[in-house]
Amino acid sequence: MKKLYIVFLILVCVSSFSCKKEYDNPNAPTEGQVFNSADGMTRVIVGLKQRFAVNGLGVASVYSAISASGLSAKEITVLNAGNADLAQLEIGGGNVAPNNGVISSLWTTTNIINSEAQKLIDNSGKVGDVNLQNSIKIYGHLYKAMALGTLATFWEQVPINAGVNAVFSPRAEALTKAVQLLDEGSALLANTTVPASFLSAVGAEIDLKNTLLALSARYNNMLGNNDAAIAKASAVDLTKQSVFFYNNTHPNPVFRSALTNNNTYGIKTNFGLTGVLAPDPADKRIVFHLTKNAANGSGFFQNDATAIPIYLPGEMLLIQAEAYARKNDLANAVIFLNMVLTKTSAQDAFGLGAELPPYAGVVDQASLLLEIYKNRAIELYLSGLKLEDSRRFGRPGPGSTDPERTRDFYPYPQQEKDGNPNTPG
Repeated sequence: MKKLYIVFLILVCVSSFSCKKEYDNPNAPTEGQVFNSADGMTRVIVGLKQRFAVNGLGVASVYSAISASGLSAKEITVLNAGNADLAQLEIGGGNVAPNNGVISSLWTTTNIINSEAQKLIDNSGKVGDVNLQNSIKIYGHLYKAMALGTLATFWEQVPINAGVNAVFSPRAEALTKAVQLLDEGSALLANTTVPASFLSAVGAEIDLKNTLLALSARYNNMLGNNDAAIAKASAVDLTKQSVFFYNNTHPNPVFRSALTNNNTYGIKTNFGLTGVLAPDPADKRIVFHLTKNAANGSGFFQNDATAIPIYLPGEMLLIQAEAYARKNDLANAVIFLNMVLTKTSAQDAFGLGAELPPYAGVVDQASLLLEIYKNRAIELYLSGLKLEDSRRFGRPGPGSTDPERTRDFYPYPQQEKDGNPNTPG
């Protein structure tokens, strides 16, 4: 994307979140006007992209998800205990209060994205040109799916459809809905020529075809839909990049808001992994992810303009390795695990390669799943997926000896409890 625009069309306070509009601005477009034109909805898409990825219209979902997962799953450490909300997540357990700022921001921002994306889906039919209409609808599907997938990573129940007194659904239902949205988006894209003028307006840094497939693979994997996860992951073109774009005006939020100031949180030696999970010292991903530069940045957070991948090629390979292992197809599990272990930086679209020998351990389901989990922790470091992975692989949680995560799920934010009687206890 050539540049990001600050868009004020997405309301900071929407009816879904117990906010009331006290004053009308006669010069501002109404919601009805915004969602009644292709130009208005195109600008909403730009605003959604910024709200999800950039600390501009509030705290971005990407920043909150990476921070929360990283602290709860022990990937990063708080550098200043005065940052109480971050310290709560690092300590975990009952210390994480419903009014915790990190999880409250994650909840609010991501639910706004869910709500606004649904409006794109609902109103896209107002656009006459079918290719433009479909393009707007596809982005609605993509961002609603990402919102639901993000919420379901951190809470046991989430609202699939935002609104006054929104009803909560089990996270598995939210993930199932996310998969449905992504797959419908893929089907729609197959019969759509995205207009060049539309791409120029919203940016082309997201490869729609491969992102829809990759996220469907991710959420199917989280659901345990092994065959679907394999099918979707194997269809992704691993030579293509799909990223959240940043520049000096709209900086990489993890770099700017955390790593570079050396006062918020910092990376951990060996990805926070110990014992049998500790990385091989020869693993080139240690250098990629953990070697700090002069600005204290590293990995995908080197500076203000470093793009953050929406998914990594290695994730798609590890999804297939995991799914085959869970199907007890151990031969194929080893094949895809070795693709990650032996991958060189030159072979990876983002220059991320372990450059290690093939797997030489015991070939049984438990041993392979452990090795796959270890490689997910390394390959996907600070992707916001570690907490979900830790639960899914049955790693020691709160109350266990030597726990590897400090929470399983988060409490529902206080503002949701106060404003929505349907909020779970």
